[in-house]
Amino acid sequence: MSSEMNATNQKYYPTILKAIHLVVVYMFIQTIVDFPLALYDYYNGTDYLYNPLKKIIIGVGSPAFIFYYAYKKAQVPLKELFPMKSFNVFLLVPVFLFIWGAQNLIGVVNNAIDMVLPPPAWFWELFNKIFESDYGIYGAILKVVIIAPIIEELIFRGVIMHGLMRNYSSATAIFTSALMFALFHLNPWQFPATFILGLLLGFLMVRKRNILLCILGHAINNGIALFGSLAGEEIPFLHSRTSLLLISFLLVLVSFVVMYIVTKPATSISED
Repeated sequence: MSSEMNATNQKYYPTILKAIHLVVVYMFIQTIVDFPLALYDYYNGTDYLYNPLKKIIIGVGSPAFIFYYAYKKAQVPLKELFPMKSFNVFLLVPVFLFIWGAQNLIGVVNNAIDMVLPPPAWFWELFNKIFESDYGIYGAILKVVIIAPIIEELIFRGVIMHGLMRNYSSATAIFTSALMFALFHLNPWQFPATFILGLLLGFLMVRKRNILLCILGHAINNGIALFGSLAGEEIPFLHSRTSLLLISFLLVLVSFVVMYIVTKPATSISED
């Protein structure tokens, strides 16, 4: 009887397995083009993988297909798939402080991972290309701070969270979407940062039901990472690593408490 009830409750798209399928399909669409091009470039000294026209076609075509596919499967209005309930814009202040502090703390974790499993040289070359653009810093901002947050949030906190929040508990929805978000990046050295970011954005979606808030939070995270990579790690008013970590810890703790207090759980998911 209980299994029949669970089957009845899990009727919204996507469930966990269907969400995994959706992400795999999205990654496959990109890989089926990128992998052969990467091999061709490697053996022939060309640079077709980073051709601007190719990046535009794949960058627009693959998410467009995924959104259309998910929309047809979910069979709900777009305002339910991508909820836009109101939120106080000042909520972005503790979001910014939490992300900034968390990135500093995660840096310690990343250093420990690097000591056990140092990333190869080719990884850093590939990672640096993420922040590179054919149009300089403005192109990098467009790609990293605007386009990536929009596409990834519409998929993970939009389509995927839409089904997970209806089929499972809030904690399960937040954890699962964050885990899938972190694994999606296929980067073990980036996993702690993307997982924590996924937890934060999932928490915000559950509490405020606003996809724009999640996009802005993601953009803040990527913006801090982008400008941090350009400016370096030196912070003039902090004279020691210990001071930085202590302040970061306090910021993470206080900002999360503030976010928890000022956000109210949605009363009913049917109101999206």
